[in-house]
Amino acid sequence: MSEKKIRVLIAKPGLDGHDRGAKIIARALRDAGMEVIYTGLRQTPEMIASAAVQEDVDVIGLSILSGAHNTLAPRLMDLLREKGMTDVTVVIGGIIPDADVPALKLAGIAAVFPPGTTTAGIVDFIRQRVQPTTKA
Repeated sequence: MSEKKIRVLIAKPGLDGHDRGAKIIARALRDAGMEVIYTGLRQTPEMIASAAVQEDVDVIGLSILSGAHNTLAPRLMDLLREKGMTDVTVVIGGIIPDADVPALKLAGIAAVFPPGTTTAGIVDFIRQRVQPTTKA
């Protein structure tokens, strides 16, 4: 038996065209032994939820710099619930004002990572939150 790798979907929802941070996080998670799927730019919540189902992911990481987090993240959480994906951990990083964090957490976001968060801190959070299972 071997340990199943943690599967992470990294997504850039909305009209934000800056994906350097998302790519850095994707590489750090991959280097930490996780399977990473990067959706690319300008994804809708519907596209992200669909990809999460198709890829059977454990974690969704949203990278948002556009300021649309209060609309996009709750919509994604609603779609995941509709699809029965309540066990998926969703985290968000980017330019998120402190005042918006409580509402995001209430919507179901597990963690908000502001600028300056270390990649090691994100890896540690995911490893503590998601326990890989074994596969035969």
